[in-house]
Amino acid sequence: MLIYSIINRHLIFNSSISIFNLKQQYKYHPDHLKNSEPTVYQEEQLKSEEMLINMGPQHPSTHGVLRLEVITDGEIVKDVIPHLGYLHRCFEKHAESLSYNQVLPYVDRMDYLAAINSEHAFAMGVERMLGIEEQIPKRVEYIRVLLAELNRLASHFVAIGTYGIDIGAFTPFLWMMRDREHILRLLEWASGARMLYNYIWIGGLFFDVPVGFEERCKSFSNYLKPKLKDLENLLISNKIFIDRTANVGVLPMDLAINYGVTGPMLRGSGLKLDLRKVDGYSVYPELDFDVPIGEGKMGVVGDCWDRTWVRYRECEESIKIIDQCLERLTGDLKRDKEFDPRAAVPKKIRPKAQDFYVRSENPKGELGYFFRADGKSDKPFRVKSRGPSFVNLSVLPEISKGYMLADLVAIMGSLDVVMGEVDR
Repeated sequence: MLIYSIINRHLIFNSSISIFNLKQQYKYHPDHLKNSEPTVYQEEQLKSEEMLINMGPQHPSTHGVLRLEVITDGEIVKDVIPHLGYLHRCFEKHAESLSYNQVLPYVDRMDYLAAINSEHAFAMGVERMLGIEEQIPKRVEYIRVLLAELNRLASHFVAIGTYGIDIGAFTPFLWMMRDREHILRLLEWASGARMLYNYIWIGGLFFDVPVGFEERCKSFSNYLKPKLKDLENLLISNKIFIDRTANVGVLPMDLAINYGVTGPMLRGSGLKLDLRKVDGYSVYPELDFDVPIGEGKMGVVGDCWDRTWVRYRECEESIKIIDQCLERLTGDLKRDKEFDPRAAVPKKIRPKAQDFYVRSENPKGELGYFFRADGKSDKPFRVKSRGPSFVNLSVLPEISKGYMLADLVAIMGSLDVVMGEVDR
């Protein structure tokens, strides 16, 4: 008891001293905005009834360490300024000092919710620079697409689940995390990691999928189909959800194109543009799937509900792709003892001097890599990444003005940004 008494007195004494020091150090004075983090708007610029509100960088509605500088007139949003830099990944600087194959683990850490998709695009770009894309075995390509679509599902589950929490629905989040856990276990079984995989290598794969993987994936596909219908009934078609998202944050198609918006946000505005169809990379031309777009069923084309609806429908299309991949992998491309997933992996990766751009359809939009190779080194001279989250976030001020502050939460959640990809 004596020891506990001494500890308690010590904590009380120290906490009182720290509170006293804080009060002395942070006295209020008229220039408090200038002494805080930088803001675009200064106090003297605000009108009599306008307020400057900071949402973030730690805020439940910002989906990461994003800071939003919000100017409001009462509860009406007048302007929104995103402030970045709280989760800088240094990816492009790292790429200058690493060889092409050593860059791959850093690719995972940008959009860490869809690492396989990011790896696929990077590996595909280097393979085209080397001219070895025709040497990649079909089984390798089908495994890549299979895992990429599983990862697309996992990413959309996070997007839809956390968006439900933003609107006030807790149960869909639990359902999405439960089903996402099945996907993460499958990906961990194949690669050894739950989120950052380093599974797709330049020229092949780290290893073939484990024995029984295809059967387990088929069981998961059969399990998930009715669960998605339950999600539609519980969340997507819920009257409260519709009232909070329909006719809110409307993104017209021409504005989306002008801002370079891609992915479900662009398709939610009514444009049927999917790089898996347009560019036809990997084995996607051999697969049958649809490209869902926003139709304004509950409000206006391009509103928050349409963007969520497109992501939900894309989950159904991903299951179709997964089923077709499994059919090929257990059919004419079934496992063979002589199959080597690293057969096309080059011993030295040294592309000719060139500038090259590759793009792919990530769960959040167009992920692109611009390579500059000098032809002398096995390290890229420059790797510039085009992150869809960064571009999609740029349209936030345009689609938020005039809405209520509570609607800003719904609009921000409908963008589905990952800050690791914004701060590259």
